[in-house]
Amino acid sequence: MQHALPMPGDIGLTQISGHVGRLIRIGQWLNGNGFGDYQHAFLVLPGGMLLEAEPGGAIIRPLSVYDGANVLYVCPEGLTDGQRDTICAAGRRYEGVPYSFLDFLAIAVHRLRIPFPGLRRYVAATGHMICSQLIDQSYRDGGIRLFDDGRWPGYVTPMALYKRLAR
Repeated sequence: MQHALPMPGDIGLTQISGHVGRLIRIGQWLNGNGFGDYQHAFLVLPGGMLLEAEPGGAIIRPLSVYDGANVLYVCPEGLTDGQRDTICAAGRRYEGVPYSFLDFLAIAVHRLRIPFPGLRRYVAATGHMICSQLIDQSYRDGGIRLFDDGRWPGYVTPMALYKRLAR
């Protein structure tokens, strides 16, 4: 389900400009998620705040940093206020968690079915998470599974979130 006014627990999907955005867009296409417009995801928190992954660590900052940006807000249908609170509380625990090149490598290796023994386990053990993985893991920790296909949260991309939730 998508809507214009963000609520706590919603997922913001937006674009990244420049070379990084183009690389993510191409990577998502290669990953089978289509050549779409969303390369970044963040979690809306109460009080006009958000949680988003950054290379140096996930940060909490004002939602207003995206004022004027093209943001699509989505969430699963029927989330209760209690579920939203639980998801947001779960997400806050990931503040400071970084991501790394290995997160993107794990997605590519999985998609291309290249044997890389131990990569997924290593990436999971490091605690690194890309933006969409941070969202999926926060929802899982809050008791909501966004995907029922058994995928590891590390294989979730912003376009996978778009395809699953935007209607």
